[in-house]
Amino acid sequence: MANDIANRQTTDLLVDLEYRGLIQQSTNREALDEKLKKERVALYSGFDPTADSLHIGHLLPVLTLVRFQKAGHLPIALVGGGTGLIGDPSGRSTERSLNTDDIVAQWTESLKGQLSRFLDFESKDNPAKLVSNYEWLKPLDAISFLRDVGKYFTVNYMLAKDSVQSRLANGISFTEFSYMILQAYDFYKLQQDHGCSLQIGGSDQWGNITAGLDLIGKLGGGDAYGLTLPLVTKSDGKKFGKSESGAVWLDRAKTPVYQFYQFWINTDDADVVKFLKYFTFLSPEQIAALEEDVKTRPEQRNAQRALAQEVTRLVHGQEALDSAENITRALFSGDFASLSEADLVEALAEMPTTTFEGQAETSLIDLVVAVGAAPSRRQAKQDIESGAVHVNGTKQTAIDFVVGPEQRLYGTYVVLRRGKKNYYLAKFQ
Repeated sequence: MANDIANRQTTDLLVDLEYRGLIQQSTNREALDEKLKKERVALYSGFDPTADSLHIGHLLPVLTLVRFQKAGHLPIALVGGGTGLIGDPSGRSTERSLNTDDIVAQWTESLKGQLSRFLDFESKDNPAKLVSNYEWLKPLDAISFLRDVGKYFTVNYMLAKDSVQSRLANGISFTEFSYMILQAYDFYKLQQDHGCSLQIGGSDQWGNITAGLDLIGKLGGGDAYGLTLPLVTKSDGKKFGKSESGAVWLDRAKTPVYQFYQFWINTDDADVVKFLKYFTFLSPEQIAALEEDVKTRPEQRNAQRALAQEVTRLVHGQEALDSAENITRALFSGDFASLSEADLVEALAEMPTTTFEGQAETSLIDLVVAVGAAPSRRQAKQDIESGAVHVNGTKQTAIDFVVGPEQRLYGTYVVLRRGKKNYYLAKFQ
């Protein structure tokens, strides 16, 4: 009975991965299929601490580990506390900046905390594991490493890998050139110490993954497999994971939840179904219904809303999703008074802000000019009389209107809107 359950879970997993377009490359696919059907498989994906937070580009391997765990397998999240000190040349045209031990150790702990949001480390049946390769790379001495591991890699073999080939024109240091061997050694150590037989990663990691498979084979480590995920691309050719303000991080202190939510809401119709498959756990039937909405009712943006809700909930939780949706409604309606102070501050974070000190009250005309909503008092007067100016969501047409303490939300903030979309924040101290 247990085997039947395992077979059904595995079959569902493989079918689901194919349906979602999550398999770019794989080694010895038939043998891997057979192994997954017969037993729980330990697998890993690596995350180097090159910053103090993961970003949404990391979501694909993280969520794929989650899919394997939901299917009954044993995911290992490897944080590269050791390789993070070296730098991966994959996908880069220039050398990475090297960071200190203390910085990398600090970032390693931050990444561990973020990965713990997604994987279940307390499961009684198939708990996930979290490890750092600093544990086995730090004690290595150069002579032993070169004799026991380095001798299995020829320079010709390494030069043939895409991650190295792409760097030859601009140059690559021996430090980054050796990264491939360190990652291969990671795979071997995880197989020996944790029974790990499958590595997953982005398609730019194919060379590093196959190097690990080769090392395991030469050291007699047994069967091992590799599987890569597609690199996420956007239909317009722009880089995925970037917003107008920069990278979209999983740390809400770096990318506020509202901005995170808006990134997904603004997904193009041409990309939204693909992203629903990649980044959510919605069923094929649910995704098909949303795909139909994109075709027949695109103006309603139901697919984008579902994507934003699912991913925001996965990364930040239901409470944060509620906050993001409250802010969205307030910006649409202008009803800022209904927001909590924390939500109000987040909603106003990217608005042009003018700070006033020791000012008890001011005329609306002067305030409109002071925040930059109008170039002159004359224009400000015309805008107010025409009904183009709103104060905290309420239209004000009286040219003698005075903005005083009673208009300040939480005693500090006054939100001006000129026209439909031009917001300005006056902050009184």
